[in-house]
Amino acid sequence: MLLLNDATIRELYSMKECIEDVEKAFHYGHTNKTLTPIRVSVPHEKFGAETLYMPSYIEPENYTAIKIVSIFPNNNSEGRPVLQGMILLTDATTGEHVAVMDATYLTVLRTGASSGAATKYLARKNSETCAILGCGAQAIGQLQAVMSVADLEHIILYNRTIEKAEAFKHKLSSLDPKWRGSISVQADANKAVSEADIVICSTKSSTPLFDGSFLKEGTHVNAIGSYQPHMQEVDAQTLIRSSKVVVDTMEGALQEAGDLIIPDKEGVWSTDSIYSEIGEIICGEKAGREDDREITFYKSVGIGYLDTMVASAVYRKAIKEGKGERFCF
Repeated sequence: MLLLNDATIRELYSMKECIEDVEKAFHYGHTNKTLTPIRVSVPHEKFGAETLYMPSYIEPENYTAIKIVSIFPNNNSEGRPVLQGMILLTDATTGEHVAVMDATYLTVLRTGASSGAATKYLARKNSETCAILGCGAQAIGQLQAVMSVADLEHIILYNRTIEKAEAFKHKLSSLDPKWRGSISVQADANKAVSEADIVICSTKSSTPLFDGSFLKEGTHVNAIGSYQPHMQEVDAQTLIRSSKVVVDTMEGALQEAGDLIIPDKEGVWSTDSIYSEIGEIICGEKAGREDDREITFYKSVGIGYLDTMVASAVYRKAIKEGKGERFCF
């Protein structure tokens, strides 16, 4: 069995590769070549935390995997990672467990890649300004993915704690020395989205972050932070104004996406208005963006087969390049 730690995975696997693999995985998902049971969430209420268990199988790749992720928001104040995870990868032709790998970075990477794929098909080609609402653990991956498919010139950061946005700005400044764009911090979320061509929502908010009426024509929104029925990053106005509401999977969105579930229950917007899954667009069965004026919206709550896809890709590359530590029980 191969052990792959965070540093080795970062060395091996790029965001560009991840976006390509995620697109392939969505294609497999849409053509019924994956098996992904609904994930199990185990809450740890006294810590305001939870652990998620996500199994999946991709038939054409001949791998199955289970990812275990713990999300402990209070860890941030103690200097520990908020999100921690691991993946066990199994060869589906023999049943051999072939790798254990750190999933913390891979989760950030594949979640970002999902938004990167959506941005590729749904954002305007001339998008230059991106607003990031929420400067937490997932925001780096989201931005890396968007920057892989869009030539950004300006990034606007918003966080309810402005000090966190300032710290995130400093981190971004050293992320890609070759990038010559500008970064600003905005204290008003409505102001931030009103100036953006692409909006990234990456928080665990239970109330909308901004008023959808402030979105300008042609904006694309990626909402990835809220992943439970009671969470809501965007308001009904955002959905009403969006000509295309696209989800990663209908099953996951209808069970977990509070952004969609809450306005549907309130009767102000209907989930019947969902345009498509992203896989339908990737497969060419539905159109992506059709003009520069439409507002588009992508909602992702995550799907386990993306983890199997990226884990198998990392494993194959590690074997090819002789990376990782071998061990046996």
